[in-house]
Amino acid sequence: MKAIAFVDYENIWTGLLERGYELTPEILMQAIQTYAERNDLIITGIYLYANFDREEFWRTQTSFEKINVFTRHVFGKNNYAKTELRKNAADVELILEAQEILITRTSTFDTFLLFTGDGDFLPLARKIRAWGKEVRVMGVEGSTHHSLQAFGDQSFFKEFLNQEFGYKPDQDLERGIRILAQLQISMAYVASTRARSALGEQLHRTTSQVKELIRYALREKVFLEQEFPDASLKIGKTKIYLLNLEHERVKSVLGDTVGEIRARYVKMGR
Repeated sequence: MKAIAFVDYENIWTGLLERGYELTPEILMQAIQTYAERNDLIITGIYLYANFDREEFWRTQTSFEKINVFTRHVFGKNNYAKTELRKNAADVELILEAQEILITRTSTFDTFLLFTGDGDFLPLARKIRAWGKEVRVMGVEGSTHHSLQAFGDQSFFKEFLNQEFGYKPDQDLERGIRILAQLQISMAYVASTRARSALGEQLHRTTSQVKELIRYALREKVFLEQEFPDASLKIGKTKIYLLNLEHERVKSVLGDTVGEIRARYVKMGR
């Protein structure tokens, strides 16, 4: 059977993150491929919707495009510009495109795979079934709206919830502290993009692992995230990472260097 997939990436990613797992492009595509093989499906198209401006999705759009996923950037609230939050923007875009394909290419697909747990997709699931097509809703167990359970195939994500992901960010935290300290001693400020690049290069970690390390460091309050004014930039400011010099882990790793970095922060007005 021929199938087409629509992925509400932020919804699925958030549902898994709440359970301690990070859904990367590589993991998702491998899982979809395995699922298709097990169920005798030929997936001829995958459409994925997300706000790729989000820090957590840094470079994921390129990663998806490289593996032949049709991405749809659905912007939300811009932290640096005066734009309004577009509530449910990804939902609307996905529903409109799925319905267009359903109506204009009716004979092309037998099965529609909807990767989401959002109850707003119930009318779409009903519409697909009414047109004589099979619809399977792949949501994260415990995060899928009850109205979708009749269409659901929650077994898809059980494999994620029953395995341990190999990367443990705590193993890189002390080296990450040293790398960020070196940058802050040598630079006027450390923009978030520069910090991510340095961590990836010096730790020899993938993009997703670097993001996981930063999220962990922010959650543990080892790193601090702030906005910093920069007149040379069009938007007039940028996001920077600082070390929490009051944190015992930071003090232990850096020792006397803490005083030097503190002096830099005072100079920056932090």
